[in-house]
Amino acid sequence: MRRLLVPALLLAVAACSKPAAKPAADTTAAAPPPPPPAMAYVTVIYHQPKSPAVFEKYYWATHVPLVGAKQAEVGFVAAELTKFDATLDGKPPTEYRQAVLWFNSMDDLKRGIATPGFKAIGDDLPKFATGGLLAMVGELTSDQAPLLSGDTTAFLTVIYKTPTDPAAFESYYAATHIPLVVQGAPQIGFVRAELTKLATNLDGSTPPAFYRQAKLYFANAAALKTGTATPAFKAVGDDLPKFATGGLVALVGHLTSKP
Repeated sequence: MRRLLVPALLLAVAACSKPAAKPAADTTAAAPPPPPPAMAYVTVIYHQPKSPAVFEKYYWATHVPLVGAKQAEVGFVAAELTKFDATLDGKPPTEYRQAVLWFNSMDDLKRGIATPGFKAIGDDLPKFATGGLLAMVGELTSDQAPLLSGDTTAFLTVIYKTPTDPAAFESYYAATHIPLVVQGAPQIGFVRAELTKLATNLDGSTPPAFYRQAKLYFANAAALKTGTATPAFKAVGDDLPKFATGGLVALVGHLTSKP
């Protein structure tokens, strides 16, 4: 899958040598190896539960330890747990939490979700997710960067619904919107960006409940507040209606590693 963020700068070094006394051997370079497979993920977006206190108690005391105990069997290599604090315009969040399990490839993911360990995780969800949830599978479409940690880390996410014309969305997203975000990065002040594309719902059905997700991470909530008040961020926001024809959900939140 095509990567969308600007890759690291590559330096080309030219070497000079004296002319050979005899015809040089064929030094045609071998074709470069194919890029590694994109990282894949399972995500669960939890709707607002009937009792957040009951949800949180079970989540941390039972569900999260269960997921950790099954990691080796399921084969995910990293996990990110987040909690939504508000919509981007400061209203109560439309969703409650998100959990992401990362795999090295889609093949690894498919093997993982077929295990008894993953079934046990899935069977546990109805015991606390009383508001319902969305479960989907997707792939990373930006350059891979280490996950962040620390419960003060804040983020802004835009979750795109399926556009009326996916091809037009992708063209504008890659050619115009992402460069605009990159251009504004120094002023906005985010410390990590992550772009993903949903492939299917967890049960394999299509289309997935959402189309794409973009996340910008900030050192803390204060940095997020400052960044989203900048002219550069306003330009990014003003650009969204030009291609997000299916609508979107914009939320702010923070990482969570403990109750």
